Formats: sequence, structure tokens, C-alpha cells
Amino acid sequence: MKKRLLALTLGTLAMLAACSKQSPSAPSETAAEGEAPAPLRIGMDATYPPFEFVDPQGEISGVSVELGRAIGQQLDRPVQFQNLPFDGLITALKSGAIDLIISSMTETEERAQSVRFSRPYVKTGLSILAAQDAAVHRVEDLQKPGTRVAVRIGTTGESWSQSHLPDAKLIRLDSDAACVLEVINGTVEAWVYDQVSVMNYHRQHPQRTRALLAPLREEFWAVAMRRDAPAELEQGVNAAIHTLQTEGGMERIADQYLKPARELMQQQGLPFVFDLD
Repeated sequence: MKKRLLALTLGTLAMLAACSKQSPSAPSETAAEGEAPAPLRIGMDATYPPFEFVDPQGEISGVSVELGRAIGQQLDRPVQFQNLPFDGLITALKSGAIDLIISSMTETEERAQSVRFSRPYVKTGLSILAAQDAAVHRVEDLQKPGTRVAVRIGTTGESWSQSHLPDAKLIRLDSDAACVLEVINGTVEAWVYDQVSVMNYHRQHPQRTRALLAPLREEFWAVAMRRDAPAELEQGVNAAIHTLQTEGGMERIADQYLKPARELMQQQGLPFVFDLD
């Protein structure tokens, strides 16, 4: 009898132990009853003012942070911002280290093979920041053999230049600061980047640069999530963007971070980046 009871006891313990073992998985995005909701982990490269940057207090700030907070509020989840290199963001997303990318990321067919994109929240275009004394006045000038063009690694400016400037000498750099420095020092003739950044850097260096804002191509920025992301996450992201776009939220963000850029674009007859229609 004791042997039978012992066998039953050992069998029960083995069953409980087996039930307690679970395969590793990403943190649950839905809180169990009575538990705090899991934080929404948002990755961005905070070297891209005014969209993503580190403020004087050492906090990540900018347009993308405001958007991330709105998404967290829509989903009723706290948010955590992670400052990561731009060319490592998709890897971090796919590995489960972060839940979303909000980092001025252009929606492209190539990226869409790896991630799922939200509805767009910015419409912009590639443009040119030219050195003041460079013989660059239109895109055809960049196509001349040997023209030195700065591009930031991993951006659509780099991929566009590879395709459209086969005779140019591309100088690949890993930060905005490095690209701007090459332009203002005259070691490159130009830098291919987005309109808002080109405007901002020209405003900072008006005597050393020229902004050629006519778009080389139209681009849309969107929030990226894993391709197998839960439907409620995608719905929450899109709902937050829609609310900001229709209830004045984007206007408030523009007033806080993009007022000079908006005024300059209006002066030049260009649509503002939040005007998607």
C-alpha cells in the first residue's frame, strides 16, 4: 500500500513539474486580470531632431515620442523608449526586443517584407542639402561623374542614390552630424536626405549650405511592427494615428516641434509633412 501511495505521489509530482515547464515566449502583450499591462517597448534612433533626439535632461524627446505616447494611451499601456542604431531597429523588432519602431522610417517594399507598417503619419520627400559653393542646383548636377554625395547608411537617401547616381562618389556615413559636417566643410558637394532635415540643417548653417527642397521622390513614414503582431496592436496604432490626424493632435505636435519647418514649406509652396491628402 505504501509503495502504491509513493508511486501515486511521485507520479503527481512529475505531472505538476511537466505542467510548470513552458517553452520560452515573448512577454504577453495582454495583461491578465489584476495585473498591470505590459509596457509597450518602442525603438528609435534618437539622433534625428526634431523627430527623435535626446533633450538636455537626457530624455528621449521629439515628434516620435509624442506619437508613441499617444499609441500607449490608446492601448492603455505604459511606454518605454529605447535608443537604438537605425540600422539595428528591424533586427531588434524581429527578435522581440521591442514592440514597435517609430523612427522616421520610410515605408518601402523591401522593408515591408520584414515588418508590417501602420497607416502613414508623414508625407515627405528626398531632397538635397548642397554646399554653398558647390555647382549643384538640380539633381542632374549630382549625376556628373565624380560628384561627391554624402548618404547616411541604412536610409532611403542611400538606396535612392545607389540607384539614381551611378557615376557619383557616394560617401557613406553613420550619422546626421557626420553628413552635415562633410557638407559645411565642402568635402562633399551635397547630401541626399529628407526635406525636414534638409530645412533644419540649412537653418543651422545658412552661410555654408543651400536647401534644394524640390522632392526627388515622395515618401511616407509609418510605424513598424512585427508581421505576426496581434491584431489589437495594429488596430491601436492605427486608431491613435487617425485620432491625432483628425482631432488636432498633429497640429499641436507641429506647433511644438516643427513650426519653423512648416513656415518655410508654406513660403516655398510645398505641402507640409503632416498634410497627407
